Amino acid sequence: MKVILKEDISNLGYKDDVVEVKSGYGRNYLIPQGKAVIATESALKILAENQRQRAHKLAKIKADAEAAAAALEGVKLSIGAKTSSTGTIFGSVNALQIAEALEKLGHNVDRKIIEVKETIKEVGEYTATIKFHKEVAVEIPFEVVAE
Repeated sequence: MKVILKEDISNLGYKDDVVEVKSGYGRNYLIPQGKAVIATESALKILAENQRQRAHKLAKIKADAEAAAAALEGVKLSIGAKTSSTGTIFGSVNALQIAEALEKLGHNVDRKIIEVKETIKEVGEYTATIKFHKEVAVEIPFEVVAE
């Protein structure tokens, strides 16, 4: 089943992408939640017209994303966490703590666009990916230290 996404969905696609999904996923989740519409011929024509009209807006959005990514180049974070005597963290470090650490440095980044590949349960150095746009992403190294 082909659907047109109405919003960005991680591991599936970005807004206005036409993607192939299993019919159950499309009919039972994506369409009722308002996250997608069925890719009929008329819906595809409407999508093409909308994209043509929004082309200059999308260029500005991408330029803003590139500027935000350039501002984060070279940033290295240090996140403090309470740890046990063996170096294991009580709880875990996630996107929220990374967003807060970036905000302290003056970078306002939404926690929803921060992606951390592994679960962080120990002190050490890790990397987070911030996806500002479907074509613009920046990797931020950060270190988890004991408080």
